[in-house]
Amino acid sequence: MNTTTTKSSWLRSQAVAITATTTDFLVTIGLKEFAGLWYVASNATGALCGAVVSFLLLRNWAFQRNTTKWHGQVFRYVIASATSLLLNTGGVWLLKELFDIQYIVSKTIVAVLMGLTVNYWMFRHFVFK
Repeated sequence: MNTTTTKSSWLRSQAVAITATTTDFLVTIGLKEFAGLWYVASNATGALCGAVVSFLLLRNWAFQRNTTKWHGQVFRYVIASATSLLLNTGGVWLLKELFDIQYIVSKTIVAVLMGLTVNYWMFRHFVFK
């Protein structure tokens, strides 16, 4: 893959990350603040919704791997997303419970750290290789 294609897929993947994260946050906040669900359950549900949006956009737009059979991609995506979900939810819990940081601030910190360190690499080099 040449550097122009790599740069383009990286930029598109960042746009997908913003879209998926926005979905995640809206669902999380909606469930916690308006439906009164526990912040951990709200966070997990928001992350799941963001993951679905992310898979569809990464596959069909960012990495353009929609001609590859989707079964293997879904299997690898579930593994990557489950890892991300556990790290995100654990990070939010840790910051909230140990440092008493408001859940949404905790979620923001963890989401940025995950996006910068784990998610792009897992999706680009493991899921949509």
